Amino acid sequence: MVISMERWRGKVAIVTGASSGVGAGIAEKLVEEGLQVVGLARRKEKMEELAKKLEGKSGKLYPIKTDVTKEEEILQAFKWVKENLGPIHVLVNSAGIMRKTNLREGDTTMWKEIFDTNTLALCITTREAIKDMRANNVDGHIIHINTIGGHTVPNFEYLSVYSGAKWGVTALTETLRQELNSIKSKIRITSISPGVVFTELIANAGICEHSQLESFYKDAASLVPEDIGDAVVYVLSTPQHVQVHELIIRANGET
Repeated sequence: MVISMERWRGKVAIVTGASSGVGAGIAEKLVEEGLQVVGLARRKEKMEELAKKLEGKSGKLYPIKTDVTKEEEILQAFKWVKENLGPIHVLVNSAGIMRKTNLREGDTTMWKEIFDTNTLALCITTREAIKDMRANNVDGHIIHINTIGGHTVPNFEYLSVYSGAKWGVTALTETLRQELNSIKSKIRITSISPGVVFTELIANAGICEHSQLESFYKDAASLVPEDIGDAVVYVLSTPQHVQVHELIIRANGET
């Protein structure tokens, strides 16, 4: 099997959640590989900082302020891409949130935020990317950034609803594979499921303070966002006839 990113160089990739953490790590790797990367996130200033850092690389990062829980903002972002950069070849659904909530006494607003961001937004962006790929005869690639919690239920306080949303991503990956097969499409779909990754996700959820992040992760072997970026590059590098349906990636020694 020949591993190569050559066919993607110069092509357009959309990465959601590109302002920090895993999404930023993925965007950076794809820019370094020569793609024209459109970052969608609410914190445009963070993406602009990353774009400045990546100046001089073979690709480029285009930040677009987008709240993926608002369908109209997703549609506007995709419209801008089509009018200014051309056909979409890659979509990476990396936007995700946790919230400090549970099932027995949880907050409905938080539940909606979790499902809107982790599951429904992924459905909308996937639909729009596939419509564009098919309209332009592009055999593209859709990548969902899932989690170990989308395959097994972790015994960890406040992750019950988050895990439920991510199990939905696992089901949607297989659902899409079957749909694409039914129309004989060569668009590929991959779910990448990391274990523990050192990001601000749990701090942004209110599960711990930002100042406590290092101590929180200290005793747990963890990945870093760049590792997930490398995983995305790997699945994109495989030949067109190869479908990496699910990739589970954990730190060596993760407990």
